[in-house]
Amino acid sequence: MNQTQTIEVPIAGMDCTECTQHVQHAISGLSGVQKVDVFLSSEKAIIQLDPSLVKMVDIRKAVSGAGYSVPTQNGEIEAPNAALGEFSRKLFTALGLAFGAIILLVVAGEWLGLLDNLTQFIPFPIGVMLVLIGGAPIFLNVVRATLKRQVISHTLMSIGAFAALFVGEWTTAMVVVFFMHIGNYTERLTAEGARKAVKDLTAMAPQTARIEINNTEKEIPITEVQINDIVVVRPGEKIPVDGEVVAGQGAVDQSSVTGESMPTEAGIGSHVNAATILKQGTLKVRTQAVGAESTFGRVIKMVEEAEAHRANVQQFADTFSTYYLPVVMGIAALTFLFSRNPLATAAVLLVACSCTIALATPIAMLATIGANAKRGVLIKGGKYLETLARADVLLIDKTGTLTLGKPIVTDIISLNGMDEVTLLSYAASADRYSEHPLADALRRSAQERGLQLLEATSFESLAGMGVRANVNGVTITVGKQSLLKDSVLPSQAQALEAQGKTVLFVSKDGVLAGLIAASDTLRNEVPEALQKARQLGIKKIELLTGDNEQVASSVGNALGIAYRAGLLPEDKIRIVREYQSQGHTVVMVGDGINDAPALAQANIGIAMKAGTDIAIEAAHITLMHEDWNLIPHVLATAQRTMRVVKGNLGFTAAYNLIGLTLAAFGFLPPMLAAALQSIPDLGILGNSARLLRQKRN
Repeated sequence: MNQTQTIEVPIAGMDCTECTQHVQHAISGLSGVQKVDVFLSSEKAIIQLDPSLVKMVDIRKAVSGAGYSVPTQNGEIEAPNAALGEFSRKLFTALGLAFGAIILLVVAGEWLGLLDNLTQFIPFPIGVMLVLIGGAPIFLNVVRATLKRQVISHTLMSIGAFAALFVGEWTTAMVVVFFMHIGNYTERLTAEGARKAVKDLTAMAPQTARIEINNTEKEIPITEVQINDIVVVRPGEKIPVDGEVVAGQGAVDQSSVTGESMPTEAGIGSHVNAATILKQGTLKVRTQAVGAESTFGRVIKMVEEAEAHRANVQQFADTFSTYYLPVVMGIAALTFLFSRNPLATAAVLLVACSCTIALATPIAMLATIGANAKRGVLIKGGKYLETLARADVLLIDKTGTLTLGKPIVTDIISLNGMDEVTLLSYAASADRYSEHPLADALRRSAQERGLQLLEATSFESLAGMGVRANVNGVTITVGKQSLLKDSVLPSQAQALEAQGKTVLFVSKDGVLAGLIAASDTLRNEVPEALQKARQLGIKKIELLTGDNEQVASSVGNALGIAYRAGLLPEDKIRIVREYQSQGHTVVMVGDGINDAPALAQANIGIAMKAGTDIAIEAAHITLMHEDWNLIPHVLATAQRTMRVVKGNLGFTAAYNLIGLTLAAFGFLPPMLAAALQSIPDLGILGNSARLLRQKRN
């Protein structure tokens, strides 16, 4: 019986999307390989295969045959650098090298005749040998690709170099080889830029853990940590696993996972995540998840695989790149046919920049996805950024999304002579053993007022109604009005319910003693965030909730948005489809659990509560930190990214059109054409690198 296994294989030497396609084609051609996904950002291939039919040696051979390699071991991960200092230095180094070479070789060599003088001292055969030796690695890759019926970015330039040799211009061919090496450097730099955010994210993962065995501590590689192992974490160290604190107290910096800047307190019973930093105190953590199964591990995996969900504009660029090279070769053939000028023909081949077209979209997408992941915003792919950039309808769940999901006591009304303090004390004491959120609100309110809870006996939970208990010798009932013998609704209760508040009726020995009202708390940042969303092009905002009309109206009116109350999950899906049928692009924001169907149905589903598999799977974008300011942030990020992508594509199209035209009509010497071929890569890199530094909105 066939068995399917999924493996990850590191791939070295990939510089652009075109490279990933070559690797994918090579591996998928092996017998026993069922599916292959190759990722530029993480330099790896994820392969589904039958291990009885295909071995690692076969994969290594196929990758090598395509012109790339499978490293015997992964290289060390560089630590993230400050801002973009090192990255910018490399960028400006490449720019300086390219422009300096252009000035030296083209101006001095071509216009001042220094290269012509060079040919007088070096015989033509020796010049040819220098060209072949200098370009051997590139030429061999082109030959291997050609034997596999593949056309790569250097195919055209290699043909141009040999065309220059054919007409006796070995110095021009040497300049072409030089600039092919410059191009390789800039492409590697471009690919490094695309991968930088992913590498920085991966570098945050702890590599070792200190575990406690029989009251002794031992440091081991993170790969050897087992579930239920006790991990000891000291101040300043990264927490290596997801788990529950079983001893100790401390302050944890969770910014690497949630993006939240302020440390949070962690004590016995608290849940902590891998890659977060213990700022103060010492913790002992019982391991619940480690490595790829931890929350941080899932974040890395999502970011690595995000490029599989390519935007339509990216798919267009990939398709265009496939047909672009044959078109350029056709233009070169027509140039030679009509002009009989081999140098103009060579210039056409040399100026074409197919790899730049393929890079125009993915580098911008990957930069955005990686940079946002470090802020706690997980975007599953470029196609979701493209869709989000044109969103115009925002649908919002209430509980846990607009509100904190923790009701608080807002009103205490005493009746029949009982004072407010005694009323709250009785109610909270009767509810001290209840797990209901309203009971928790009563206990917190009593605690805030410094009240000591009384002992409750004969506790009885009345399903769906409330509780009854004996407190201080009297019977206290807390819950709905239906628990009372008198069914007349007090005027005060009517007023509170009209405000959208939940009213608890408290009775003493069967006589109504007072009313306690509670309501969920609206997140403070919501009004400002919604205003920013409107400014970013959201034309319709609507609240969708399963709560009653009064609660929905109180929240909706407070925010100045429309609302629909009493909705079931299928109702929310129906509303999403209604807007979509009208041509709107719908964003649904929910908690990722109750709203999972609507999140999946929406054009873009944004989950406000992370850390659960349901949230991450159902939503297209997951916010690891429950901050509504991230909603306008991700909207602005999507729009900014698409502006960069369109700028990249426009620049590339204009550059190639002008370059091909000048070359075809003989106005662009082959030497200058070769020199200018690597410039677009740097332009796209510089433009896209701005996305690595995400603005705060």
